[in-house]
Amino acid sequence: MALLRNISNSFCSSFRRYASSGCTIYSLSSGHVKCGVSVIRVSGPQTKRALRAIVGCNDYEPKARQAYLKSFFHPISKEMIDRGLLLWFPGPASFTGEDACEFQVHGSLAVIAAMLDALGRLDGLRPAEPGEFTKRAFFGGKLDLTEVEGLADLIHAETEAQRKQALLQSTGALGRLYNKWRKRLIRCAAHLEAYIDFAEEEQIEGGVILQLTKELKAVRGEIRNHLNDQRQGELLRDGVRTVIIGAPNVGKSSLLNLLCQRSVSIVTEQAGTTRDIIETMHNFGGYPVIFSDTAGLRRNTADSIEREGMARAKKCLAESDLILLLTDAMAVRELDSNETVAGYVESYLNELDIASDLCSGKRVQLVANKTDTLSLEECHRLDKLSNILSISCHKPANMATFLNALEQQLQELCGTPRAEHPRITNTRYRQQLERCIENIDIFLRDYKPDVFPDMAIAAAKLRNSVRCIERITGHVSCEDILDVVFKDFCIGK
Repeated sequence: MALLRNISNSFCSSFRRYASSGCTIYSLSSGHVKCGVSVIRVSGPQTKRALRAIVGCNDYEPKARQAYLKSFFHPISKEMIDRGLLLWFPGPASFTGEDACEFQVHGSLAVIAAMLDALGRLDGLRPAEPGEFTKRAFFGGKLDLTEVEGLADLIHAETEAQRKQALLQSTGALGRLYNKWRKRLIRCAAHLEAYIDFAEEEQIEGGVILQLTKELKAVRGEIRNHLNDQRQGELLRDGVRTVIIGAPNVGKSSLLNLLCQRSVSIVTEQAGTTRDIIETMHNFGGYPVIFSDTAGLRRNTADSIEREGMARAKKCLAESDLILLLTDAMAVRELDSNETVAGYVESYLNELDIASDLCSGKRVQLVANKTDTLSLEECHRLDKLSNILSISCHKPANMATFLNALEQQLQELCGTPRAEHPRITNTRYRQQLERCIENIDIFLRDYKPDVFPDMAIAAAKLRNSVRCIERITGHVSCEDILDVVFKDFCIGK
C-alpha cells in the first residue's frame, strides 16, 4: 500500500488549516440596497458571544432554529440600534457547519451600518471576505464544488430554465452523479492496488483484473454519454449566442429591435448603418439569449470601416451557437421545396463571402424578411416550407410563427433540466472528465490478459482518473481507497 500512502490529501490538510483559523465572520447577506428587511449573518466559534452582546444579555440561551423578536444594542454605547428577528443555528446543523446566527433588521442603510459597526467592535469578529460563508460550507463538508458553483449560478440566474438547472446542481444532482463514478473508480483502483501488493500472499485471483477492466469500460461509456450533450448545460448557463447575419439593408437591426422589444440598433433607410457588433442579453421564452446585430456582408467594398465591420461580423459568427441568416423575401419567393431552400442557403453564404467552416456544426436558420412586399400566393408558398421562416418587421403582429420556431430552436439547443440526467454546466467539468477518460483509455490500451507492462504505472493512471473527478467536486483523498481494500479483501485478517 506504499503507492496509496504517497497520495497527498490536500483537501483534508486545507480543511485543517482553514478550521484552525478560529475567526468569526459577519456580513450583510441580503444585498446593499434599501429594502424592508435586511439579513446580517454571523458564523464562527464566537457567534453565541456575539449575539449575546448584541441583545444585551450575557446568559441568553436561544433555542436552535427558532425566530425571536429582540431589541439589538450597540455593545459599546449600549444604545438601541433596532428591533428585529434573531435566529440561532448551532453547528454542525448550519449552512457553514459552524455556529451561526442571523439578525433580520429593517433595511435602511443607517441600521445596516450601525449593526455592522456593532459587530466589528467585538473581539474575535471580522468582516467576511467575498464568498467566505460558502467557502466555509465547502471546507465543512456541507457542499461540494459543484454545489457551490450551482449556488452561484442560482444567485445569478436570470431565466426560468437557468433557475431550474442551477437549483438541481446546487442541491447535488450533478455532484451525486460524479461521486457515483468516483466511488466506482476508487473501487477499481483499490482492487488493482490489492492485486499488486497482496496477490501472492493472500491468494487473490487474477480474474480481478478482468473484472475491473469490465467495470472501467462501463464507467467510461457512461462518462462519454454524459459528455455527448451538445453543450446544452453550458449554453443554458452562459446564454445561446445568436448572431443575426445577412446582406446590407435586409432588416437585421429591425429584427433585433423587435426581438428585444426596444430600440437597440439604429434603423434607417440607408444601407450599412450598423458597422460594429451590437449585443444584448434577452430572456426569450425562459432561455437566455445573447443576440448580436452585425454589419451587412458583401464580397467587395472600398470602405475600410465597412471592411472592419464585416471582419468583426465573421468573428462573431465563428463564436455563435445559432445563426439567423436574414435575406430579402423577394430573393426567395420562387423557392418551392426544402431542397431548393438548402441550395439557396449555400449560394447565399457564398455570396456573403462566408467560408463553410464558419458555419460548420452550427444551427443555421434562414429567415426571409419583408414578406409584406410579396403577393399572398408567394407568402403561402414560403409558409409551407419547413426550413425557412417568413417575417415582416413592418408587421410585427404576424411574427408569432417565427417566435414560436425560435423558442423551439432554443429549447432544442438548451434542453430541459432534469434531475435524473444532470448536464455539464462548466467547461472545467468537461476538461476534467475528458482527462479522466484519457487515463482510463491508457490503462485499457496497455492492458493485455497475461502481459501487463508496469502495474505501478497502471495503478497511477487509475488514481489519476479518480483525481480528475475529485478536481470537479473539490475532494482529494486516499483513505477511501484504503477502506475499500480492507473491506473487499480482508487483508491482514
